[in-house]
Amino acid sequence: MFVFSEISRGEMDDFSKNHIYGNIHQTSMWADFQSGSEGRGRAIICGVKGGKKVVAGAVVVKQFLPFGLCWYFVPRGPLADSKEVFDILMEGILKIGKKDNCVFVRIEPPSLHGEVKFFDEWGRKAHAHYYPEHSLIVDLAGSEEEILKQMKPKGRYNIKIAEKSGVTVRISDKVSDFYKIFKETTERDKFSGHELKYYEKMFEALEESVKLYLAEVGGKVVAGIIVTYYRRGLQSQAPFALKNTAIYYFGASANEYRNCMAPYLLQWTAMRDAKKAGMKFYDLFGIAPEGDTNHPWAGITDFKMKFGGKRVAYAEAREKEISWFWYWVMRGRKRV
Repeated sequence: MFVFSEISRGEMDDFSKNHIYGNIHQTSMWADFQSGSEGRGRAIICGVKGGKKVVAGAVVVKQFLPFGLCWYFVPRGPLADSKEVFDILMEGILKIGKKDNCVFVRIEPPSLHGEVKFFDEWGRKAHAHYYPEHSLIVDLAGSEEEILKQMKPKGRYNIKIAEKSGVTVRISDKVSDFYKIFKETTERDKFSGHELKYYEKMFEALEESVKLYLAEVGGKVVAGIIVTYYRRGLQSQAPFALKNTAIYYFGASANEYRNCMAPYLLQWTAMRDAKKAGMKFYDLFGIAPEGDTNHPWAGITDFKMKFGGKRVAYAEAREKEISWFWYWVMRGRKRV
């Protein structure tokens, strides 16, 4: 008999670590990071058990809306072994949501496009998504020379330019140094970011699973990236996009010294370190769909493609409304 309930942090982490689709977003440390962040409430950790064994699990992030309402988000999840336990899990989440003034629940499945049918059939296609639908994964299995060789010539050339320009890269714990140039980046490239405390909380919650790299020229910080690590259970046969993966999460570059190509040396340093740390893949986390030159990420995609790698497409985000009225009101007001 399968039973839905909230589960412990340890149960969720063990299940995610050994599940075929387990990933950093479906862990208790990610729940800690998201809980209480801008516009978010306490993350819910829940699952389905068959006896004492967890057979499905989810980290559910509560997102606040006006009028005391909210919506639930399951980042790169949920994790489920079958349609039967997936249905029980989602029904349980919907019941919790109904008591919590939740307008709708959105899942962004961890599987690649078309791999898991029951993800694709739940609810309706989401009207928006948080996490990238398309990404670029660099295989770190070969030697450093082999990894460099699979890059585009321009990528290798720009790494050399950075080295010849005197760019140096170091690991730092000063998130404020990153944030200064991140603000420059958001203003220059016209996109929104989070407040400093969001990134500080990321480092507080993820601890050794997150690293900050800063690039300097003449002692001045000119670029930075934030990279996460996630190690999977050794016995799992995980898809390449999720197993023992480092993810390039956030990046920033100053307006000065852009001709020094510091971001290229940053990425290459992070890849080399990830390989040394036992990571099997480096996820460049978010590119435009192939051939879509008008996509908002077209520019950053051109940068990322210079590092080589393989394109992947994740299963589409899905959502199911709990309150039909408020769901369409909030969509009409563009609040979700």
